[in-house]
Amino acid sequence: MMRTISDVNTVALAVADGILHFELALAYELFSSAPPAPVASWYDLVVCGSGVVRPGARFTLEPDCGLDRLAEADTVIVPGWGDVDLEPPADLVAAVRAAHEAGARVASLCTGAFILAAAGLLDGRRATTHWAHAEDLAARYPRVEVDPDVLYVDNGSVLTSAGKAAAMDLCLHLVRLDHGSAVANAVARRLVVPPHRPGGQAQFVATPVPEQADHPLSALLAWASRRLDQPLTVEDLARQANMSSRHLGRHFRAMTGTTPLQWLLTQRIRRAQELLETTDDGVDAIAAATGMGTAATLRRHFNRAVGVPPDGYRRTFRSR
Repeated sequence: MMRTISDVNTVALAVADGILHFELALAYELFSSAPPAPVASWYDLVVCGSGVVRPGARFTLEPDCGLDRLAEADTVIVPGWGDVDLEPPADLVAAVRAAHEAGARVASLCTGAFILAAAGLLDGRRATTHWAHAEDLAARYPRVEVDPDVLYVDNGSVLTSAGKAAAMDLCLHLVRLDHGSAVANAVARRLVVPPHRPGGQAQFVATPVPEQADHPLSALLAWASRRLDQPLTVEDLARQANMSSRHLGRHFRAMTGTTPLQWLLTQRIRRAQELLETTDDGVDAIAAATGMGTAATLRRHFNRAVGVPPDGYRRTFRSR
């Protein structure tokens, strides 16, 4: 039986033969299950395709409705396209284009960017895809400004992500836009993934979020996270961990993929984001609460990490 798409909070997955099953399953899991955190309403998820499709080679999928129903969704997710040497199906491309023209927010995961590019949605826009296919995307669609070095790109109504794990980053970014950081963090905890990696982060940079609860540094990171308002140094961290600064640095990079000071800066930026979203505190107060010292220092680091100044970030999330 075909489902009727409701008018509010609808997410439609656009599927066809050749769609990658990993990105499809990832988006389905994230948008279909409401988080444990209180939320007024969750997404109404539907899968749209032209008849039975085969994501990958080992299983088939029967969509809830046809591709024409994409135009009724608020958000359209286009999973990765399996063979970028082949042109995607014309009906899929046309349906994605029609959905965007009808006002839908359209997001591609991994090589799904090739479908958005074929629909003309990336012309004159900055976009990304899996690093291994970025040159192909740029060569085939020269009107697209391809950035191979970021996790995802948000152009407002059109969004693109890099490969695999970056698809999760983009989906969590959409949840943050729609429901705020508290709900997005709750979804991330349920899925056991890092809650937020800025889209401008390089594709190869390991996330500075520890997963091993029994790691020798886990207690240290928790200790530091409770003291982000203080001007912590590497020596402070080493003293608390009862290690030399050099020994701490080696453990830190092995665990988080980054340095102690860069990890601290990332946590300060994340805390600033939460305060901008959830409080009316001024930039000076947030700078003090996050250990940045001055509003100028906060603005400089925030703009570099997030891509927008603190005031602009707050306006974006408050308006949504």
